[in-house]
Amino acid sequence: QVQLVESGGGLVQPGGSLRLSCAASGNIFRLNVMGWYRQAPGKQRELVARIISGGSPNYADAVKGRFTASRDNAKNAVYLQMNSLKPEDTAVYYCNLVADTRIYWGQGTQVTVSS
Repeated sequence: QVQLVESGGGLVQPGGSLRLSCAASGNIFRLNVMGWYRQAPGKQRELVARIISGGSPNYADAVKGRFTASRDNAKNAVYLQMNSLKPEDTAVYYCNLVADTRIYWGQGTQVTVSS
């Protein structure tokens, strides 16, 4: 059984930074996509960033230049460094893994950007 465990959310002021981490455990197919989605209240879940194993990150336009996604394949981990945070970045952030035609989600971590 594959499990994703996220950490690193919290409350930050506008312009601040946070780093999210996600570790995957279980039997994971080597060729996979790991990434981050977010869901704000009353809105649909949307892609933030994703990285194909061995590839470069892809970002949503709203976070380009501010967020940086990275992964450690040896640890089956993915990270999201979020800089210059804005109130509109407030959402629950979900770690996502797509492997062997299956999709897995973490439990979500709250990020709140507010003064």
